[in-house]
Amino acid sequence: MKIIVCIKQVPDTTEIKIDPETNTLIREGVESIVNPFDLHAVEEALKIKENSGDGQVIAISMGPPQTKDALKEVIAMGVDKAYLLSAKEFAGADTLATSYTLSMAIKNLGSYDLIICGKQAIDGDTAQVGPGLAGQLNIPQITYVKKIEKIDVTSVRVQRMTEEGYEIIETPLPALLTVIKDINIPRLPTLRGKLIAKKIEIPVLSSQDIGADLEKIGLSGSPTQVIKVFSPEIKKESKIFSEDVENGVDKVAQALKEIVEKIQ
Repeated sequence: MKIIVCIKQVPDTTEIKIDPETNTLIREGVESIVNPFDLHAVEEALKIKENSGDGQVIAISMGPPQTKDALKEVIAMGVDKAYLLSAKEFAGADTLATSYTLSMAIKNLGSYDLIICGKQAIDGDTAQVGPGLAGQLNIPQITYVKKIEKIDVTSVRVQRMTEEGYEIIETPLPALLTVIKDINIPRLPTLRGKLIAKKIEIPVLSSQDIGADLEKIGLSGSPTQVIKVFSPEIKKESKIFSEDVENGVDKVAQALKEIVEKIQ
């Protein structure tokens, strides 16, 4: 079974800083990590390979040259091969352009059985790239997977998390799954894996290598663009009523009524 895992390198901080001129993330001076949800995707792919006794796990990512570090980390976990999509023309891509770019790279890798992604990236939190990728490839998708119940060369049956509990869904392969953190506990890279990752050369693919349409990648292929990013101003206002209970309740009720009227 050939399994492809899409990963992303993200800033390792909750204090995300935005360049006011370009409205893009400031990555300089900020340590980067593999998107945590993607580590669960990698772990699940490795488990499927181990349980089947055969197969291949391939990781793919789009980003700047330093994204090789993220790919080397998942190779140290046990991934067989990795590819990096990195070129100036990929910069500024929204989720649609990113999905298209990844789909073109995957098509160039040949046939596959399963694609696994983390449910979302912690920097953008859109949860759109996985479903968008399935749409570009025209394959079935199941999102928010919490458990794989059964998988063989023809189909996969999973538990999909919902607000009320979970659904059991089965779909033919090839298909795409996005997984949540409840699905497993990612393994740590082994010493042997680290030595392999240190020596391995990560192929870097350009738009020409994957045959991408330049009008569908990067800024050119992004119908959604960030106009302005800012932190909302938090205003706090409080009133204290020093009254007896009866009069105090009336005054609080009147104050709440005035607030509601302002909102409406």
